[in-house]
Amino acid sequence: MSANDAKAIQRIALVIQYLGNNFYGWQRQPQHRSVQSEIETVLSTVQQRAITLYGAGRTDTGVHAAAQVAHFNATGPIPAHRWAAILNSRLPEDILVRASALVSPDWHARFSAIWRRYRYTIYTDACPNLFVQPFCWHYYQAPLDESLIQAALKPLLGKHHLAAFHRSNSGRSHSWVNVQAAECYRNGSFIHIEIQANGFLYGMVRLLVGMLVQVGIGKLTPEQFTDIWVNQQRDKVK
Repeated sequence: MSANDAKAIQRIALVIQYLGNNFYGWQRQPQHRSVQSEIETVLSTVQQRAITLYGAGRTDTGVHAAAQVAHFNATGPIPAHRWAAILNSRLPEDILVRASALVSPDWHARFSAIWRRYRYTIYTDACPNLFVQPFCWHYYQAPLDESLIQAALKPLLGKHHLAAFHRSNSGRSHSWVNVQAAECYRNGSFIHIEIQANGFLYGMVRLLVGMLVQVGIGKLTPEQFTDIWVNQQRDKVK
């Protein structure tokens, strides 16, 4: 690449939404559909060269995103703010770029991020609802007490070595997570569990929510959950 080409490089940040049902997660992988590969294909076509897209985080299979942040390096005359419209005209209907903007050359979607936030929604009505089904865990077999779940969330705050609450192949060199906020609240038939942290491990949220539901239905007390969390008892995480 010449010096002139290097000067023409622009780092573009994207804010992306996607419906995760038909994706094998964010990360590019052979033989499977992923969000990263779908967007990279369009970017590479427009730029007429191979483009790599870097995401702030990697969501698992079936997980949706309301505001995934990513970046890529662009060349050519396209203004940064135009990339959202260009991508949306070519991407499938289950991916939407909400915004695009020019960022500094040293800004990185993953390493410049200071927090990520997950919301896990549980639908508790016994009557199924097709319009909420793709976005919720339908759990109605036993009453859920959100106040018990909220009590169990208190020990999550702070920095923890999560040996128990993740699956293998997390893609990280360590298991330390700094949980900055955690809350549980009800809105009618929906219970929302929201967790904000500097990062998440592979399968961490699903494992955590599964245990919190055990608290909510009374199979575990908040104190028992705290013991499992503090001591990272992997054999008790189901």
